[in-house]
Amino acid sequence: MGGGSSTPVTVEKKTELLGKPWRNVVTQTDLKQYLLDYKPTIDSVPQARILLIGRLQAGKSSFFNSINSIFRGNITSQAGAGEMTTSLTLKVKAGRGGQPLAFLLCDTMGLEQTDHGGVNPKDIMSILKGCIPDEYRVRAVYLTSKTDSVLIAMSLLMKLCHLVMGYSIQYFIINVIRDTFLLMFLDVPLVVLLTKVDRACPLVEEDLENVYRSCYIRELIKKASGCLGIAESNVLPVKNYSSEIELNDTCDILLLSAMKQMLNFADNYLDNFD
Repeated sequence: MGGGSSTPVTVEKKTELLGKPWRNVVTQTDLKQYLLDYKPTIDSVPQARILLIGRLQAGKSSFFNSINSIFRGNITSQAGAGEMTTSLTLKVKAGRGGQPLAFLLCDTMGLEQTDHGGVNPKDIMSILKGCIPDEYRVRAVYLTSKTDSVLIAMSLLMKLCHLVMGYSIQYFIINVIRDTFLLMFLDVPLVVLLTKVDRACPLVEEDLENVYRSCYIRELIKKASGCLGIAESNVLPVKNYSSEIELNDTCDILLLSAMKQMLNFADNYLDNFD
C-alpha cells in the first residue's frame, strides 16, 4: 500500500431504464420479519458477525445507523460517522428496549492510501480472526494454524467474523480486499455494498425504485463483480439514510435486502463448521 494515487473503476454512464427490474425484491414487512427471526445455523454461535471495511466516508457507520433506524422506527445516529481510531462492535435491537438481533456489525476506521493512515490489512485480519476486543485500538495479532483441533476452532468461532463487507470499487480498495481476504482468509465470504446509488445515477436519484431498472447501476455491479472475482449476487446497491428525517419503504427494502443476503452468506460460511 503506498501513498500513490488510485485509479477509480469507471463505467460508461448509461441513463436508460430497463423495461422491468433485473432483481426481484420482497416487501419491507417480510424482510424486517426475516431479520427479527434470524438465528445462525450453529447453536454455539449466538450472533453472526459482519466486518465492515471501506475508505473514509464510504458509509460504514451510516449503514449501521440506517439498519438501526428501520428497527427503531425513526432516524437514528447511534454510531458516529467519520474518522475512527478503534474497532467497534455494533448491535441492532428489535425496537426501543428490545433484545439485540442475532447479528453484529463490526465497524472499523477507514482504509487510506498511505502507510500511516487508516486501518492496516494486518489489523483487519486480526479482527476477522476474533483477536481484537471491542473498542480496542487495532494492532496485529495472529491466531494458531489451521491444523489446530476442531474443538479449538469451534471455541473461536463465536469471535470470528463470518462475512466481510466492503464499500468501495476503487482499485486501491479492491487490491487490499483481494490480497488480504481472498488470498489470506479464503473461506470468509465477501459482499460489496454500493452506497450512495442515488448520486451515481440521476434516474435513481429521481426515483429510488428505479435502482433495479437502471442500466448504469447494473453495469457498476458487473464491474465490481469482475474486479473482485465474486458473483454479481454479492454486490448489493443501497442508499443509507443521511439527510432524511423520515423512513422510506423503498430505502428500507434495499437496506434490509442487503442485510438478508449478507446473513445468508454468513450462514453458508457457518455450515462449514457444522
